Order: sequence, then structure tokens, then C-alpha cells
Amino acid sequence: MEKQNNIIVGVDDKVSFGKALILGMQHVLAMDLYIAPIIIAGLLSLSTENTSFFIQMCFLATGIATLIQTGTGIKLPVVQGPSYVPIGAIAAIGGKLGLGAIAGSLIPGAILIAILGYPFKLFAKAVRKFIPPLVGGTVIIIVGISLMPVGMNSIYHAEGKIGDNILIAAISAGVLVLCMLLGRKMHGVGTFFRLVSVLLAIAVGTIAASLFGQVDFTPIKEAAWFSFPSLFPFGKPVFDISAIITVAFVYFIILIETTGTWFVVSTVTGKELDEQRLNRASFGEGLGCFVGALFGSTPMTGYSSNAGLLAITGVASRVVVMVAGGILICLGLIPKLSTAITCIPEPVINGIFGIVCVAIVTNGMKVIQPIIINDRNMMIIGIPILLTIAVTILPKEALAGTPDWVGYILSSSMTVGALATLLLNFIIPEEKEAKGVSTEIIA
Repeated sequence: MEKQNNIIVGVDDKVSFGKALILGMQHVLAMDLYIAPIIIAGLLSLSTENTSFFIQMCFLATGIATLIQTGTGIKLPVVQGPSYVPIGAIAAIGGKLGLGAIAGSLIPGAILIAILGYPFKLFAKAVRKFIPPLVGGTVIIIVGISLMPVGMNSIYHAEGKIGDNILIAAISAGVLVLCMLLGRKMHGVGTFFRLVSVLLAIAVGTIAASLFGQVDFTPIKEAAWFSFPSLFPFGKPVFDISAIITVAFVYFIILIETTGTWFVVSTVTGKELDEQRLNRASFGEGLGCFVGALFGSTPMTGYSSNAGLLAITGVASRVVVMVAGGILICLGLIPKLSTAITCIPEPVINGIFGIVCVAIVTNGMKVIQPIIINDRNMMIIGIPILLTIAVTILPKEALAGTPDWVGYILSSSMTVGALATLLLNFIIPEEKEAKGVSTEIIA
């Protein structure tokens, strides 16, 4: 069953290749997928050459994972990208056991996630039992809230003067908001502005950044034209049982994160997340992570920022997202192109990213809007949001001396909020007047 949610281009609508190429590039340009690999490379003290190759492999794996998930997995416009959740775990495993142990720890967990979807078909049952609309909507809100400080901190700490960075981010965000408003107020021309709103925001923001001397495309000249991938580029996989167990736990946290993204996509597109689609989604997620491990990348997850773009642009076509996946593969094979993407100033990307987070939060509110907010539901919604904010501002020194698994969890406010939502919904008794209220998965 499909509902109309201000979508201009539907999930299964046909789109010309030229149009899909432009709209797909919009998804790629709005992603900050190179940020997570840069952080991991720094924690692992990789050389400049290995860091560049690592980012390139993340582009490649992201493209392949996106094609898998959108084409044969969930079959919705879901863009895959490197998750922030496992950064601490990967850095710890690589630092203690070597780079080969990273791939060795990622492969078993990826296979486990895949078989939970198919052939076991257990994932959908777990979601139906533990993630009703109340939980799903709250997780969506938490995803948006937890991502907001990421974008804001990147603006404040990017190269250049903080005042200039804030102005550049404000211009980029302002152009995006203006295009969205024009898309609602005007017909014909307004639709055009909404469709290419992110591209226009990036273009104007980059021009503004150039006026402050923050645009430098010289790294493109030094990058190679072609670079082919190889299996296990950082060494043969080493299978350590403690690392495997740790990463398996991390994978399940990533599943909670990505399920929130699927709820966003379901809400925006009006496509039901039935059991078959959910099991395919789990299989696609696991297969995408498996491919990423083979090519030396990191675990993949559905990107919430791109899910937010669906609501902003009104473009929900699978064809567009699959073309975006193809572009990402090309970026992974052509370093000059991937380097060009990384040259877009951080304040530009993160100014846009902030508006995307707003779209994510409001879509979460749409999910919980029909639900009666009694004392029980207020706690299930409010406490996880409080914990999300608490972990976001938690000083890093507070984690010193804690066990690794505690550090992994508390390093992600999104994870803490999502886990709290699940647990509170499970342990707080349902009030009598709430019984009989539908707890079916979001349609």
C-alpha cells in the first residue's frame, strides 16, 4: 500500500538516464561518506597513500552495497555508506591485532546479518516484535538529533575562520531552504528548484567558500586517473574470536541504526515495510557489508542523510539511487573524481546536512503523531532523547578505563538512544487504555 507524501518522482517511476544522472549526483554530493574513513585512517596511523586508497575503496564498496540494497535487497531508495558506529571498535582491533584482523572480524558478522534475513527469515519477526511505530518513530527522531552535532562541530572545526565557516554554512543551508519553499509555492519552475535543490545549494555554497579562499582543487592534479581494486588490500584476514564477537555485537547496533533509516524511507515514500521487504533488507545489508570487508572498506549502513534528501527533493526513485550507486563505483575506480568530491568545503556540506537532519526529525514526528502520548509513551520517547543528548556532550575522558564494549556503545549517542528506546518499550508495562492500539510496523 502506497501513500502520497509530497513525492514528485515515485519509487518505481521511470526516469530518463540524463535526469537520473543529475539527481543521482545530488545524492552523492550530499554524502559525507569520506569522513568516517578519514577518522579511521587517522586512528590507525595509515600513510597518506594508504589513506587515499582506503577512502577510494569506501567509495567503491558504498556503490556496490547501494546497488545490492536498492536493486535486490529492500528495493527502496536507500543509499548505503560507511557507518560511524564501528569506528572505535575498528580502530581498537586494528591497533591491537593488525589491519588483517579488521577484515577477519567484519566477515563473520556480515554473513550472520545476511542469513538472519535469508534463509532464516528471522529479522522481520524481530522487528515486528521489538520495533512498533512508537519505537520506530522515536529512533528516527534520535537519528536526526544525534547527527545534528556532527554537522555543527564539522562547521566549527573546519579549516578557516569560524565566522567565515558559519556564514558559508548559512548560505548553503539558506539556498536549500529557499529552493524547498519555491518548490511548494510555485508550479513548473518550483518543481525544478526542488528537484535540484541540493545541487544548487552546493554550487552557491562552494562559490561563497571560494570568496573566502576555502576552495582548493589542486589535489585533483596529483590524483591518478585509474586505480583498480584488489581483495584484502591491507593483508590477509586474521580471524580472532574476541574481535569477531565484538564486531558481531557492533553489527547488531548498526542494524538498529539502519532500521531507523528504513523507517524514514518508508514514511517518506509511503511504501510498506512488510516481512519480505525487511528480510531482504537484512540480507542486502549483510551482503553489502561482506563486499565492503573484501575490498578493505568498513561496515555499510543505510544513510539517514540521503533518506532525508527524499523528503527535501521529492525524488524517491530507485533508478536515481541505483545511478548514484553507479557513480560511487566510478568514484572508487577513478581517484581524480573521488578527490574532486572531497574538495568541496566542509561548511558547505554540513550546512546542507543540518537541514537534512531537520527533515529526518520531522519525519520521525510524523510517525508518532497518531500515537496517544500517555505517561508510558512519554517516557519511551523522552528518556531516550535525553540520553542521546547526554551521551553527545559526554566528555571523552569519562570513558577512560571503561571496558572496550562499554566504550563502543557510549561512543555513539545514536546507539544509546536506540537501545534505550527498545528496552523501555519492552520493560514498561502497557497502559490499559493503550491496549488494542495498533502496533503494526509502519506502513
